[in-house]
Amino acid sequence: MKKVLIYGGVIALVLSCNDMKQKTKDTLNKGGEAVGEIATEVGEGISEGIDRTLESKVVLSNELIEKGLKVGKFQIESDSVNNPKANNNKLTIYIATEKAFVGVVTVKVSDKKGTEFGRKQLQISSMADDAAYYDVVFDPRTNIETRSTIEIQ
Repeated sequence: MKKVLIYGGVIALVLSCNDMKQKTKDTLNKGGEAVGEIATEVGEGISEGIDRTLESKVVLSNELIEKGLKVGKFQIESDSVNNPKANNNKLTIYIATEKAFVGVVTVKVSDKKGTEFGRKQLQISSMADDAAYYDVVFDPRTNIETRSTIEIQ
C-alpha cells in the first residue's frame, strides 16, 4: 500500500511539473512574441528613418507645376544594360499631367551641398489627365548619390 501511495505521489508530482513546465513555456512564448513584435516595429522605424535621411528628393519648378505637371515615385539605378560598369546614372520617374503638355524639360542633379553634377534634357508629350514613367539616363560617369536633389525645370 505504501508503494502505491509513493508511486501515486511521484506520478502526481511528475504530471504537475509537466503542467507547470507547459504553462511556463506558453508564458515565455507569449512574451517572446511581444518582444518580437516590438523589435520588428523598432526595426521598421529605424529603416524608414534611414531611408528618409539618405533618399534623394525631386523638386519640380513652379512653372511646370503651373502647367499641370506632377511627379510621383522615382527610382535611381545603374544603366547596366547599356554600360555594365555604370554608376547609379539612371533616373526612372513617374510624371502625371493635369493638362496636355508637349515640351522639353531639363533634369538637373545636385549633391547634398548643391553642386550640380548631371544635366539631361527630357522630351515629354502627354495628354491631359495622363501619366507615364520616363527614363533619364545621365552620362555613365554620373553617380546619383544619396541625398541628391533632382530638379526638373
